[in-house]
Amino acid sequence: MGQTFAEQILSHAAGRQVRAGEFVVVEPDAVMSHDSLTPSIIKIMREELGVQNVKYPERLAIVFDHVSPPSTVGTADSQNLVRRFAVEQGLRLFDIGRGICHQVLVEESIAGPGKIVMGADSHSTGYGSVGAFGSGMGSTDVALIWATGQTWLRVPETLQVVVRGRFPEWVDAKDLALKLCREITIAGANYMAVEYHGLDWLPLPGRQTLASMAVEMGAKVGIVPPYGELPERFTRPEWLFLDPEASYTRTLAVDLRDLEPQVAAPHAVDNVSDLSELAGRKVDVVFLGTCTNGRYEDMAAAARVLKGRRIASGLRMIVTPASSRELARAAADDTLSTLIEAGAVLTTPGCGMCMGRHLGTLGENDVCLSTANRNFKGRMGAPTAQIYLASPGVAAATALTGRIADPRDVEIAD
Repeated sequence: MGQTFAEQILSHAAGRQVRAGEFVVVEPDAVMSHDSLTPSIIKIMREELGVQNVKYPERLAIVFDHVSPPSTVGTADSQNLVRRFAVEQGLRLFDIGRGICHQVLVEESIAGPGKIVMGADSHSTGYGSVGAFGSGMGSTDVALIWATGQTWLRVPETLQVVVRGRFPEWVDAKDLALKLCREITIAGANYMAVEYHGLDWLPLPGRQTLASMAVEMGAKVGIVPPYGELPERFTRPEWLFLDPEASYTRTLAVDLRDLEPQVAAPHAVDNVSDLSELAGRKVDVVFLGTCTNGRYEDMAAAARVLKGRRIASGLRMIVTPASSRELARAAADDTLSTLIEAGAVLTTPGCGMCMGRHLGTLGENDVCLSTANRNFKGRMGAPTAQIYLASPGVAAATALTGRIADPRDVEIAD
């Protein structure tokens, strides 16, 4: 009987063939934590578990991204504590400005095809963009992996997404991700693996967007099979392959040729409509960034719309690159200068205003059009703020007009 990608990866790690619904004990290949939760993980390991040293320090990666640089004395002190711990334990630490944890682990090839990568962040599903079993965990579960090198998992059932066709102009992976949230709903894939088929042609940035947002459907993991347009550094092991005999709990087909730009309205990621139904709504802030849409390609798409123009009067546009490498790429051509000349504000690579702690926190009744992955009430600041989610192209068109707008209606300069 065939196996899904999740079943293959967990079977290889467990040393036996496993099926959906079984429980397995495995040793993750990599464990990620970030600046916000690492202090509590250290405390749990040492004070609650009574373990002083990490069992496999070479498997850990710590990234400062959530409040980077720190916004308070308390946050600065917590980050200094983590720096001392990393030196003491011999851990990899990616400090302020390197970028978002999920982007960094892919850039550094810490995540890779067939690997199990657990992270102290729900969007660790993003590692599935390169064919890894990536999933988020709470601080106690991560502390247990630090202490023992092991964790237990229930093998998830798999929902198969079959994609046909190619994106029309100004429709991209973010629109597909939002469309899937609309169809599957916020809890429609609870503790499931979502496999995205028919996307061998899709470059890595689009795969990262899809895998990151799998958790917004409740998924345990989101996996894009590691075939086609992936960088050469990601080598697929022979035992990991697309099995024609694999069994799926549900299959959903999507034809990209019929896909319109999508927008998620407050306050749920599955509250999604075609852009035309929400166009014209006034916006105060446009945010371009996050592990979902903070890469060079996203900034370049926005720059195409804004080239030679200025953002609307009274509107703030904040751009936060996903990593230092993506920032450098945008600085190497006219992408970054175009955004700045249009009136956008550039911030340090990292999570930025995504979770409302710094670098652009929303105030009372602010309306934000964001390229992020969540629009829950209070997510980016004041509970009365409203957050709409959309693609970089829609974000740029919105910044240009001050209202939710369609990039297909903007005359693009050559």
